[in-house]
Amino acid sequence: MSRRNRVPHQPIDHRYAYRLEQPVSRGHVVRPMPPHPALLEEELQIRHAELRRHLGENKRLVEDRFTFERDLAAAKEELRRMNIAIGDMRAEQELQSRELVERGRKLEADLRATEPLKNEATQLRTEIHRLSAMRKDLSGQVQTLSQELAKLRSDNQQIPILRSEIDGLHQELLRARNAIDYEKKANVELMDQRQSMEKSLVSMAREIEKLRSELANSGARPLSAAGGAYGLKFSNQDAIYPAPYDEYGTHQGALEKRSIYGSSSTSWGGHEKAQRGRR
Repeated sequence: MSRRNRVPHQPIDHRYAYRLEQPVSRGHVVRPMPPHPALLEEELQIRHAELRRHLGENKRLVEDRFTFERDLAAAKEELRRMNIAIGDMRAEQELQSRELVERGRKLEADLRATEPLKNEATQLRTEIHRLSAMRKDLSGQVQTLSQELAKLRSDNQQIPILRSEIDGLHQELLRARNAIDYEKKANVELMDQRQSMEKSLVSMAREIEKLRSELANSGARPLSAAGGAYGLKFSNQDAIYPAPYDEYGTHQGALEKRSIYGSSSTSWGGHEKAQRGRR
């Protein structure tokens, strides 16, 4: 930059203000002609211009030097600050790296400590799945039980009707038992009467046989008289004897044809008709 706009010039002897055309011989000195004053003035102007130019260049160089020194000082200061910042950054990085290492160690220790927690979490997950399945099952059972409960409630509403029917059946059962007891007592009395009548018939048959034997041993006349008295013909062994009557005016043969519980059939029939009418 300092060499811009410079005009090259010939070397000038510092002792003279003009150019040396020829070297000076040491023998016979021939003094040259002095230069013209106009040339000297021109040379002086050229020298002054070069001096001014050199002064301007020196000034620029000084300014550039000052600028460079100032920039160098600023760069050195910046470099010093950067070195300080780099040192701080390195210290901070070392501190952060130490903290990261410590955190990594702590995390490793925490991970090692959380291994049982992981196993426990796995067990808890399986337990949660099992409990969720149980919950679904129990919800289904609850729904089924709620349906059964609703059905039981509807059935419970019919309990008073069933109780009234049961009470009615109980009353009918009591009446039937009373009727059966009464009929049993009547049948027992009839059996007693029948047995007594059978005994009396047996005794009468024995008396008749005894009378027959006595009449057979006596004469025919007394037999005919006795037969006329009793209205019987003892000569016929297959005579039909009329069945005696009981004290109620009922024929004994009709009693023998009846069943022991024949009288209860009518009462039971009436009881069944009454029960059907109630239903």
